[in-house]
Amino acid sequence: MTAGTATPHAVRLLAGYHALGRPAGLDDHLAQYGAPPLATTGAALIQAVEESGLTGRGGGGFPTGRKLRSVAAGRRSAVVVVNAAEGEPASGKDRALLTVAPHLVLDGAALAAGAVGAREIVVCVHAERDSGEIPQADARRGGTAALAGAVRRAVAERERARLASVPIRVTAVPPRYVASEETSLVRWIDAGDARPFVTPPRPAERGVGGRPTLVSNAETFAQIALIARYGPAWFRSCGSQEAPGTALFTVSGAVARPGVVEAPLGTPVGEILRLAGGPSEPLQAVLAGGYGGTWLPPELQDIPTTPSAFKAAGLALGPGILIALPQRACGVAESARVLAWLAAETAGQCGPCVHGLPAIAADFAEIAACQVSTELYRRLDRRLSVIAGRGACRHPDGAVRFAVSALRVFGPHLRVHARAEGCLLARWPSVLPIPEEA
Repeated sequence: MTAGTATPHAVRLLAGYHALGRPAGLDDHLAQYGAPPLATTGAALIQAVEESGLTGRGGGGFPTGRKLRSVAAGRRSAVVVVNAAEGEPASGKDRALLTVAPHLVLDGAALAAGAVGAREIVVCVHAERDSGEIPQADARRGGTAALAGAVRRAVAERERARLASVPIRVTAVPPRYVASEETSLVRWIDAGDARPFVTPPRPAERGVGGRPTLVSNAETFAQIALIARYGPAWFRSCGSQEAPGTALFTVSGAVARPGVVEAPLGTPVGEILRLAGGPSEPLQAVLAGGYGGTWLPPELQDIPTTPSAFKAAGLALGPGILIALPQRACGVAESARVLAWLAAETAGQCGPCVHGLPAIAADFAEIAACQVSTELYRRLDRRLSVIAGRGACRHPDGAVRFAVSALRVFGPHLRVHARAEGCLLARWPSVLPIPEEA
């Protein structure tokens, strides 16, 4: 594909990787896309992003153009933060994108910085739990190189080519689930404490150093780079009217080719699984949105990946995570493990996290161990009903959403856990990734 030529269909963000078969250096990137467009800057870029209908790809789904305009309206010089700190253990899309197409992300960040008047760009990635370095990615998480080093090399390439209009630095955030929340990143950059804080004000109003701060997902910035080059009409030519464009999905579990795939928003869940080779064995359920997301039964695989369709079904799409759970696994035991991990990953700043999530995790552990009673279910229902919406951040809300969906989808299987012989499926190796168990 020649420089400046748009990819019309589903593969856009990963077009360079598909064409080259390897990560793209700066020369590869410029040959593929051309230099960042100078005409689409400032107010023109913000308008183009608004017209495109781009929404954040980190899970929140907030309109990106509105966020850009809010930051640009600030009275002080802004800061741009690229959020590639994937706290979700089953997510690998941002790692994959920054590994194979780092300059697309950095183009978008630089263009956004120009539009909002930022004088600094900070790229946040997760550090490895043991050594402080970024871990080598497996098939589930995508990418092949130490991420922080790969991004720093890409930044150095841009500096040598004099493409770095705004200083860019890379920081490795502590590998905690809540550390990737946008206010956690602001606090980390400011004070070295990656815990979320209560809002308002949001970072767009008062963020890093008290300045207006644009915090967006790495994939979102890459989409901005494409919109700047090819325009909002091109962007909207793929996807649905409600949710235009493509998105990256991390697909794992019982599929033939686990990894990161790209598909238009609105593509049914089952079709995205087929892009990853399809189910490798009969499925019991699919986890959508990661550990703050929801379980869905196999009969809902035709549901389109749009916010309205997922909301209508009581589901959460989140940051594009799909985990196929095989029939041989015990969904109750898998959910109990996740809830125990979520309870240990809190920031410890509010009652719902300090007391509520451990209590819910303990109840699920009893169910998984087949130590059930009517009183246990009543107690669990009561706890689930009082926690949501009362935390200092959205972490307890996501855990409750996950737990409620587990009770709904695996309801028939709960009867097995009430039998004297217990659940034989719980003895199989686990499917869902838990970092401490890796």
